[in-house]
Amino acid sequence: MRAFTFNSQPARVIFGDGALANLPDELARLEVKKVLVLSTRPQQLAAQSIADQIGARAAGVFAGAVMHVPIESAQKAVTQARHLQADCLLAVGGGSTTGLAKAMALQIDLPIVAIPTTYAGSKMTPIFGITEAGLKKVPVSSVL
Repeated sequence: MRAFTFNSQPARVIFGDGALANLPDELARLEVKKVLVLSTRPQQLAAQSIADQIGARAAGVFAGAVMHVPIESAQKAVTQARHLQADCLLAVGGGSTTGLAKAMALQIDLPIVAIPTTYAGSKMTPIFGITEAGLKKVPVSSVL
């Protein structure tokens, strides 16, 4: 067999029925105090339910994630995270929400916790899309 080296991005995956019940413990493990919960408009009720579950750790909900992460949406979310003094981003939803969290984390250096509701590669890769002036860019981040 040929020798090789494989470098993987650091990630912790908790999977299984009832895994969402572990969320408060995971946030405690990360020592976060104020979590901004991110979602799309259609996922806003799920995001609010999760914010309710984490109680005082929830700084707020930003339900403005959209497909292809327009730069304006990311900037608006970063402004809200700064205003709320969030120290963690919690993405609830699919690739749009996870991509938003990645774009934000590059600007404000916060950890991301993702609760995927779809199966998309963005949950397990350092790649995300961001759209600026009608042009979609696909940068690679070392955040995830």
